[in-house]
Amino acid sequence: MAPSRDFYETLGVPRDVSAEELQRAYRKLARTYHPDINKDPGAEERFKDVSEAYDVLSDPDQRRRYDAFGPDFRQVPPDTDPQAWARARAAAGSSGARRGRGGPRRGGGAAAEDVWFQSGGAQDIDLEDLLGGLFGGRRGDGWGPVAGADQEAELELSVEEAYSGVRRGVTLSGPGGTRTLEVTIPAGVTDGQRIRLAGQGGRGSDGAAPGDLYLRIRLAPHPRYRVDGRDISVNLPLAPWEAALGTSVAVDTPGGEAKVKVPAGTSSGRRLRLAGRGLPNPRGRNGDLYAVAQIVVPPELGDEERRLFEQLAATSTFNPRRQP
Repeated sequence: MAPSRDFYETLGVPRDVSAEELQRAYRKLARTYHPDINKDPGAEERFKDVSEAYDVLSDPDQRRRYDAFGPDFRQVPPDTDPQAWARARAAAGSSGARRGRGGPRRGGGAAAEDVWFQSGGAQDIDLEDLLGGLFGGRRGDGWGPVAGADQEAELELSVEEAYSGVRRGVTLSGPGGTRTLEVTIPAGVTDGQRIRLAGQGGRGSDGAAPGDLYLRIRLAPHPRYRVDGRDISVNLPLAPWEAALGTSVAVDTPGGEAKVKVPAGTSSGRRLRLAGRGLPNPRGRNGDLYAVAQIVVPPELGDEERRLFEQLAATSTFNPRRQP
């Protein structure tokens, strides 16, 4: 039997890797080995290995189980004590591959391989009794039905898609191959939010229920909007006279055009709030949109414009460098 792959080695990261470093390593490898980019015969298999490793290690619960139980983590029943499991596995390894009492017998350990034992000596260990007691008296050839593992994938959306909601096709790659799901993303999702798709995770064994799929939302950088939680900021260019005298101007928002009132005496950097015009919130108050004033001067002045600016400069006592 081929040795089990170590997920950390597959991704080329240390065991204490942070979630951010894990994601960077996965993205780099996924771009390198994605079958649509890399036509090498072994690239698709490598991509599947990388995707499986990331699916497990990016999920905190699965990562804890993997760290505790190694490649057998999917077969180990819930609430199993890791130290007792390690002692049982060590005992299984020390007994060696030996025959006794009528030939081979399988204990309650990993379903992927037979465990042999021999009776009759003072130091011999009955692995069936040992492992059966550890896991609640299981007997027989396998572990019985094992629920499928939960999985996680990342879905990148534009700010407009997050605002309005969207229906998207999501392509997933894993040990079972590639599959595409049509997913409805509700309006108002935020960066980092997880959407649960029940029963769309890993397949269970022996008729057990499949796991769930979690889609983690990432908002793509936008050329105009900046998002903080549900609040959105957008730059608002103003002419010097608009900022000085006050005005009402149109501003683009993800939900369409809106009017913003600019008070007289507005300086660059002032944030003008449009309540409720940020990302919608299905369960509470919508986010706000902030129009950030940016005073822009004409790149070139006509003769009359220059004369008026010179007249203003000679008349005004305002000094922007004077401390208030």
